[in-house]
Parts: sequence; structure tokens; C-alpha cells
Amino acid sequence: MNDTELTPKQIVTELDKYIIGQGEAKKSVAIALRNRWRRKRLSEDMQEEIIPKNILLIGPTGVGKTEIARRLARLVGAPFIKVEATKYTEVGYVGRDVEQIIRDLVANAIRMVQDQESQHYEQKAEVEADKRILQVLWPKKEEIKEKVTHPMDIFFSDDEEEAPQQPKQVESGHSDRRRKMLDDIRSHKMDEREIEVEVAEQERSIQGILTGNSTEELTNNFQEMLGSIMPKKKKKKKMTIAKARELFKAEELEKCLDMDVIVDKAIEATEEAGIVFIDEFDKIAEKGRSNGPDVSREGVQRDILPIVEGATVNTKYGPVKTDHILFIAAGAFHVSKPSDLIPELQGRFPIRVELQSLTVEDFRRILTEPSQSLVKQYTELLATDGVELEFTADGIDAIADYAHRVNQVTENIGARRLHTILEKILEDVSYEAPDVAEHHIAVNKEFVTAKLNDVVQNVDLSHYIL
Repeated sequence: MNDTELTPKQIVTELDKYIIGQGEAKKSVAIALRNRWRRKRLSEDMQEEIIPKNILLIGPTGVGKTEIARRLARLVGAPFIKVEATKYTEVGYVGRDVEQIIRDLVANAIRMVQDQESQHYEQKAEVEADKRILQVLWPKKEEIKEKVTHPMDIFFSDDEEEAPQQPKQVESGHSDRRRKMLDDIRSHKMDEREIEVEVAEQERSIQGILTGNSTEELTNNFQEMLGSIMPKKKKKKKMTIAKARELFKAEELEKCLDMDVIVDKAIEATEEAGIVFIDEFDKIAEKGRSNGPDVSREGVQRDILPIVEGATVNTKYGPVKTDHILFIAAGAFHVSKPSDLIPELQGRFPIRVELQSLTVEDFRRILTEPSQSLVKQYTELLATDGVELEFTADGIDAIADYAHRVNQVTENIGARRLHTILEKILEDVSYEAPDVAEHHIAVNKEFVTAKLNDVVQNVDLSHYIL
């Protein structure tokens, strides 16, 4: 499924499978995505003029801000990156500069395009890998010389037809036994057998050579440069046929892929469909502080501004324009307000959506409705030990009620509280599962209350445990 097939309503329907509530936020991102599709159908002159309407999501932690952006990117197969605004510093300070966001986005796009392109050659690579395994198990002579002649005969021959024949490739064909072995390899009957293969030695990472901004980028480039100069050493290693197949398959895929084409497609995908999610945006918006680590916060805003407005960032794969990348920023904005951002940056996030705190009903739906809900996850996990968990309706209501209550009396961490609550409830069951005699456990209201009531009643204790 891609963005050309999805209407805003369809996008919201897809997001509803994974995220409960927050209809306004889903509606905003759905419109932003559909506008990309609309833009591509305009004239080139008009396309250049239309810039994406970036979105600012405002709401407490754990209500679905990050998940909305991540699921949106997966839905349309777009290059995506999530970053925390607090990790970046303005130019002149030690730390990551904001242009690294775009470099990392391009790297993600290249991995995404590589995976897509690899699927086209998957079958071919596996066939070649199986042939290489056969060659290790039963080496085949490639050439057979039919006749040995004196090398000077070539020069004394008057007639071309009388010239001695050159050694030629002889199709020896597979013997029945060799063909049977290849069939066994292909049908994975020999996967556990060990063979000895030549593998390239892993390059050791270089630490501590470079310091300052973009350290990771410079170090990686330096290692790649050394790798291209120095020949790769090979060593013999024993491994199973299954492991060797994966190794050979990766090597064969690498031969099939054209990196120049992949890079071009990745840069185009980044420029036209990239999504950057910047979390903790409120942490760089606080005013009234002038010492300590806060000194560069306004500087970070000013550095982010040109990237959001539209700039050209130099990466090791080439220049990347950010004009049509969609930026989604998010923050709780408890202490600061969106109006505390510098005016220029405020103007670059015209769509603002406030996400609502989760209710008891939301918690109940989060536990049961999503495709891979928490209840399904825990049920499947413990089923591997032969324990059948049954979450009753009153048990789920009790879990939702406790999660909502603890969020109110302590810090509100949204849906993440459910993970803590469920771990506490099922701690003993998870520990004893391999040895327990009772294979059916009903997680009902009494079970939940017995595990949580004392902790929730003691507010001081719940601060530490839940």
C-alpha cells in the first residue's frame, strides 16, 4: 500500500488499528500525507511553490504522538527518523549538529531502498548461494583440456582449420548423485551439516581518532576510506549450511544491487517523501534561563530553522534538499508554551494539534483493540511455556482503572503505565510459568486487586514501584 492509494479517511482507518483515540491528530497527519499526493499531480512550477505544512503535536507523554508518526511512515513506505531535540546543540558547542538529522534520514532511506531492491533478486541470490554450497561440498572441475599440443604448432600451421584446438569449456553435467545433493541443499535437508567456508574478516572500528561535531559521520567515512584502500582479508571458518546460505546470499545480493541507482532512489525518496519526527520539542523552547546546558537552546532553534524552511544539506551520498520533507514536532509543553519558540520557527509549524490525556475507557481499548495489543502479547508469550492466560472483562477493567488512577496521583506517563502495571501483575506468573502445575490462569478483578491494591493504596510506594 502506498500514498497514491490512500484517502485521508483510509489513512485514519489504518492508524486506528494501532493507536486508540486522538482523532484530531490522525486527521491532521492524514491531510498532510494526502497533500503530498495532490502536489505530485500539479505542474512542476506549482510543485516547487507548495511546501509541506509541518505539524506540532502537543500533549503529555505516552498518548501516541511518536506512534502516530512512526505508523504513518510505515503505512506509505516513507523514509522516517525520530530524534530528540535535546541531543542537538548549536554550532560552536560540543555535540551533534542539526544537519546530522538529514544525514541519518538519508542513511535510513538507503537501507529502506536496499531492502526493497533486494526483494527483486531474493530468489536468484538463494539459487546462487545453494550452488556455492554445492561447490564447497562437491567441487566441480570447470575446464578439461581435450588435447595437448606443442605451442609452436600454432605458428607453423598454414591452414586455419588445421590449427590446434584451444582448451574449451566442457559441459560435464550434473551426475545423479550431485543433482540429488543440490536438491537436498535446496530443500534444507542438510542445514545442520557443518562446512568450512572463506569469510571476510570484520573490520575493527576506529575509536578516539576524531572529536567534535559530526564525530560519528567523520569516523565512519574514515573507516570506509581505509576499507576501500586496504584489501579485505579472508579467513576460513566452520559454520552450518544454513548459516553459510545466509552469508552467500548476502554476498550474491550485493553483486546484484547497483548502489548508484539505490543512492539516487534514496535521495529522491528522502526529498519527496521523508518524514522527520522531532520529540522533546518543548525542551528547546523554555525561556528565562541563561546558564548551564540551557544556554544554547535558542541557538538550536535557529539551527533547526533553515532545515525546516528548506536548505541543502551535504551528505556523503550527495546534497539533499529539505524543502519538501515533512517535519512533525512533539512535546508536552508543561513548562513552556509553543509561543516561547522563536517567531520564525513558530511560523514553520502552522498546524497545531493538542492530544488528549487518556481516559479509563482509552486504557481498556488499548489493552484489547490494537492488532498486537498488550493482552495478546502477554498471552502469546506465556503460551510458549504452556500457560494459558485468560484476561476476563472485569480484569481488564481493573487494570485500566489502576493505570488511570496511578497516572493521576503520580506522573502521567500515558499508555506506558500499562506496561508497568502488567509486569507487576504477571511477575510471579512469568517467573513460575515453566514449573507451575496450573496451566490455566484467569486474570480477573480479584487477581489484579490482590497484586496491586496494597501498592496503589500507598502513594509513596506507588511512586517507586508503578
